[in-house]
Amino acid sequence: MVRPTGKQSGLFRSLDWWTVAIYLALLIFGWVSVCGASYTYGDTDIFSLSTRSGMQIIWIGTSIMLGFVLLMLDDRFYDTFSYLIYAVLLVLLFATIFNPHEIKGSRSWLVLGPLRLQPAEFAKFATALAVSKFMSAYGFNIHRWKHFVAAMAIVVVPMLFIVAQRETGSALVYLAFFLMFYREGMPGSILFTGVAMIIYFVVGIKYEQTLLWDTPTSVGVFVVLLLVQIFSIIMVEVYCGDRKKTRKLLAFSLGITLIFLLFSEYVIPFNIVWVQLAVTFLLIGYLVYQSLSTRILNYLYIGLFTLGSVLFFYSADYVLNDVMEPHQRVRINVLLGLDDDLAGAGYNVHQSEIAIGSGGLQGKGFLNGTQTKLKFVPEQDTDFIFCTVGEEEGFLGSAGVLLLFLALILRLIHLAERQPFKFGRIYGYCVASIFLFHVFINVGMVLGLTPVIGIPLPFFSYGGSSLWGFTLLLFIFLRIDASRNLIRN
Repeated sequence: MVRPTGKQSGLFRSLDWWTVAIYLALLIFGWVSVCGASYTYGDTDIFSLSTRSGMQIIWIGTSIMLGFVLLMLDDRFYDTFSYLIYAVLLVLLFATIFNPHEIKGSRSWLVLGPLRLQPAEFAKFATALAVSKFMSAYGFNIHRWKHFVAAMAIVVVPMLFIVAQRETGSALVYLAFFLMFYREGMPGSILFTGVAMIIYFVVGIKYEQTLLWDTPTSVGVFVVLLLVQIFSIIMVEVYCGDRKKTRKLLAFSLGITLIFLLFSEYVIPFNIVWVQLAVTFLLIGYLVYQSLSTRILNYLYIGLFTLGSVLFFYSADYVLNDVMEPHQRVRINVLLGLDDDLAGAGYNVHQSEIAIGSGGLQGKGFLNGTQTKLKFVPEQDTDFIFCTVGEEEGFLGSAGVLLLFLALILRLIHLAERQPFKFGRIYGYCVASIFLFHVFINVGMVLGLTPVIGIPLPFFSYGGSSLWGFTLLLFIFLRIDASRNLIRN
């Protein structure tokens, strides 16, 4: 039996119309951007199905109908069939690996006559449903490693299938689920470890060839090892509560480093990295000893973090130079400023920056962009569509679009927090995290702030798969939220 509480008894009265309004506004602005990005001088009918802008109207129309259908289904449908939906999408992802149709080097598309679908776009909502179902089950505790690893496996399996399709960008989107894990109680140390690894990689690779003063010491390696020591020592105070040991360890680490740095600069030049490695391993040994003598496991975990940091840094350098494909390596070098390559890997970003910069404060106006009309920016109606917004609508239009996305994400967080059951809250945070990741990476990619990994801007990039995928994510959550005031017996 289902009975309503409060005054809201009907579905559409309980529906969050603010989110629907933001969704429709993004669809409208998205179509305007696709029209501007795909328009060619001389076109007389932007609504023709032979044009990208005309086809995008079809995708938008079908997306709105899809959203309506999702709202008509009982909210318990998504909970009940979560695992079945997830299993079906896993089969599709696995089958796509062997797809003979290769598009732009990727095997992530299923070609059904004139229709092309990308299962990776639909696997996001399926994974969100499955992990929400698993984590909302009775007895689940994210602090128990067996439970946490199982929840991670639900996220990692489709991620591996997508990597096998040579679609690394879409696979990286699944890292967004860790924001949901953190909200649900994942230790902050895991999130900090991920951030630390990124810092090690960027600093180490970017300044690897730069020498420290007049010594043969790499600035990148020196700084990374120093950061490893500092991070580990600070964790001693945070997780072990021993301020006295923290001060002694910091004094030892920084003191030894300073002494040998001055010796190398003014007496005999030598590579201080060897001293840094020795100090780091002495620190690891000390932490292990403290763990054994005090029987406090946190010391051991910090020691493992220190050892893992060193291993990660040196393996990252090997992976970059000896494992990655040349085009991937060039993209990272361009992002880090190690290589301009304006005619190659850096061309897209350089041209998109020119397009955005040329828009100025108010933009050039609808269909009046020059960089986009003359097709200087590759993929300008898909992955790089935000450059069209910047050129035609200017800073004000770009800021307006970003504010709309911010409003959507904040609204989703608000809706997630008001859910009476864990399933709805977890799914809501999955949706918010995925949207946040897509917007942050895509806009950062166009501005040259993040790597070019080829993921769409929600509701803006041309294509049916991404538009349907984002609509599925959003409207399933809206349907779950609309039933928040129902008590089930």
